[in-house]
Amino acid sequence: MATLEVGDKAPAIQAKDQHGKEVKLADFKGKKVILYFYPKDNTPGCTTEACNFRDNYQSLLKDGYEVIGVSIDSEASHQKFINKYELPFTLLADEDQKIVNDYGVWVEKNMYGKKYMGTARTTFIIDENGVIQHIIKKVDNKNASQQIRDLMA
Repeated sequence: MATLEVGDKAPAIQAKDQHGKEVKLADFKGKKVILYFYPKDNTPGCTTEACNFRDNYQSLLKDGYEVIGVSIDSEASHQKFINKYELPFTLLADEDQKIVNDYGVWVEKNMYGKKYMGTARTTFIIDENGVIQHIIKKVDNKNASQQIRDLMA
C-alpha cells in the first residue's frame, strides 16, 4: 500500500463517475484538484463534508480548483447522493478499491471494538502538474473548504 507524501506525483486515476463516464486524473492537467476520499454516501459525516464542498463550490472554482470525491460506493449510489443533496461536482465509484489503495487510504478501522477495512477520510490537494501539494488527514467535515483555503493562504 502506498504512503504518499507532499511533493509526490499523484497516482493516476481511471474510474467511472456518477454517470458511468470514464474519468482520469490526467483530464484535469492544468487545473488544481481537490481530491477527497470519504467512507460512504448518505452517512452523516460524509453528507456534511459533501454539502460543505457544494456550498463553497463556486468560490473554489473561482480559485481554480476542481472538486472530485471518491468512495467505494457504486455509480448508482453516487447518483442518488448527488440528486438528494444537489452536489455539483464529480463523484468517482471505486468499487474495486484500486484508487483508495493507490492513495493509501484503505485502512483498518475500529468501531466498538470491531475491526474492519474502510476508507480513511482524507483530502489531497493536487497542483496543475499532478503533484500533491497538501494532504489533510484530519478533515473537519463542517469546514472542509475553509481547511483548504487556510492551507493555501
